[in-house]
Amino acid sequence: MINIQTRNNINIRGKNISVIGLGKSGTSAAQLAHHKGGIVFTSDPGTTNEVQRNVITLESYGIDCECGEHSERIYNADLWIVSPGVPKDAEIIVEAKNQNIPVVSEIEFASWFTDAPVIAVTGSNGKTTTVHALKQMCQTQDIHPALAGNMGVPFSEMILNDLKSRDTKRIYILEISSFQMEFIHHFKPSISVFLNISPDHLDRYLTMNDYVNAKMAMMTNQTKDDTLIYFGDDPILVEKISASPAKKIAYTLNADSTAPFQVENDKILNEEHATLIRTDEVSLPGLHNLTNLLAAATAAHFAGISDDNISEVMRNYSGVPHRLERVSSISGVQYVNDSKATNIDAVCVAMESYTEPLILILGGKFKGGDFKDLLPHANNLKKVFAYGQARNIVAAALGDAVSLSKTERLKDAVAMSHTLAQPGDVVLLSPGCSSFDQFSSFEDRGNQFKYWVRQLDVKYEHTNPQKNGGQAH
Repeated sequence: MINIQTRNNINIRGKNISVIGLGKSGTSAAQLAHHKGGIVFTSDPGTTNEVQRNVITLESYGIDCECGEHSERIYNADLWIVSPGVPKDAEIIVEAKNQNIPVVSEIEFASWFTDAPVIAVTGSNGKTTTVHALKQMCQTQDIHPALAGNMGVPFSEMILNDLKSRDTKRIYILEISSFQMEFIHHFKPSISVFLNISPDHLDRYLTMNDYVNAKMAMMTNQTKDDTLIYFGDDPILVEKISASPAKKIAYTLNADSTAPFQVENDKILNEEHATLIRTDEVSLPGLHNLTNLLAAATAAHFAGISDDNISEVMRNYSGVPHRLERVSSISGVQYVNDSKATNIDAVCVAMESYTEPLILILGGKFKGGDFKDLLPHANNLKKVFAYGQARNIVAAALGDAVSLSKTERLKDAVAMSHTLAQPGDVVLLSPGCSSFDQFSSFEDRGNQFKYWVRQLDVKYEHTNPQKNGGQAH
């Protein structure tokens, strides 16, 4: 076995490495392990198109692969690297530990091969918006940020690229999920950012406390020399971070003397009490986006970024796909893609972002939580279309309180929404569930939604040629 107790002494050259899971992160980890001299074997019980494509890629590097099963060969290993989709109580994980095989996550494994600073961002909602804004803030002549983690680009991929072409100005900005923190040993961000905590992934964790503890593992290895940034208005975070030896810095919508930026009336003030930016100049609407940008600004500040850079991004940042993304306006109806809203709290935030009549599309693979929590935010809710695996759960929670219809496919929910919608309405895909009943990812779901909406737009153009100056096309 490989002794992983001391990070600087870890050496995988010539060692047998089993990589469990052949999605993006597993495939990248296998390539990194191979590059570092490990004898790599990869295994995935699935046979999806993605898995088979990744098998072809890895075999072209001379890496052994199996798919469709986990054979006994996975236990002939000095180290396991597991993908985020493999829970810590899985039977194969239990057996590996029984055989004293060290088990690490892809994030942990990749972190062994760099000493560049890491800023890691976690939370139930807002991670992707925050890390993209933070990357833009940090993009300067002196700092070259690389974005990786839960948002789609594996950390291992970025590390491998930098091993091949070293960048002395590199910092890594990582979006971190609770799954990625389940098998860490040495992973330690120099700056950690905790956005918020709300019920999520309760299909994987037995209790809310288990989920919270998985999130908070990100601060486990931080020391007094590191910085921990947290949302000071979240009582769960305030309690959980109290034991950390790291330098604790709040960002908040309320007064807090530790915060480098203070929100006062219609302004955000910097440490000199000068105006950083007016709140009505912030590019993204909604208090939730203001807090996300404050989190990014606070992290950027402690990374040495100037106030001018920070305010420029807060003023011009346009957001990212699948987060309250305006897709189209058809006959006076707005269509909005919020596919990244994979838990109920994210749906509440989305609903609060609109005063117009809402037609809300909910559904997918249920992750836990109570859809009744949406009701206090339902003053302008016109209709709910519940689709997919969770449609009966949604209907049981909301059916007596709101107008609701069920359908199996998201595509049908889009068509039904279009039929019902009137000028001034907003059709909002904010599912409150994961995508994995019908789609490969929330991005896939959001892209399909956008495609179907644009098909509706094409049909509208054909039947209403005046929209295009009298020319149907």
